[in-house]
Amino acid sequence: MEDLINKIKSSTTLSSKAEEYVVSIAKETSVSKGDVLIRQGQAVKNTYFVKDGCLRAYCIDKNGKEHTLQFAIKNWWISDFIAIYNNELSTLTIECIADSNIIEFNAKLLDEIYSKFPEFEAFQRKNLERHVVSLHKRILNQLQLTAPERYELFLNQYPDIEQYTPNYHIASYLGITQQSLSRIRVEKSKK
Repeated sequence: MEDLINKIKSSTTLSSKAEEYVVSIAKETSVSKGDVLIRQGQAVKNTYFVKDGCLRAYCIDKNGKEHTLQFAIKNWWISDFIAIYNNELSTLTIECIADSNIIEFNAKLLDEIYSKFPEFEAFQRKNLERHVVSLHKRILNQLQLTAPERYELFLNQYPDIEQYTPNYHIASYLGITQQSLSRIRVEKSKK
């Protein structure tokens, strides 16, 4: 819990009552590789903060193909935010791809924090700004960069990810085949 409290305190002043509230609505837990936190098609009530390890958000299209939307590593948040904020069933599956320690929050209780402790508004606004910027960059990168360039950016953003996840997850995230990823790696090793 200390990791999350320190992360919050790095962005905003946190009263002892606000800190107590965060602790009271949080549930620290360990999850194992392969555990599924959210399944595509189910109602979503929770959001997760990753203390360590790695989680993945993906969807399966009508043809059965997986599309990885996000990896969540230390100090990242993950959930199906479309489902939460639009009150819809999940379009994503969130799975643990490495043994991880997470902090789980009921999304409604977490949302109540803003009316009880307004100092969290600035913290959340910054989180949302970073999230929107990250999504826009990802979309632009998919549209404008070559596969090798996207792979290089991926390695910079997730430097240790290859120890956690199989190649097909990475290829899915990059929007390429596993064979293309293998070719990119071979070319990269020659340089």
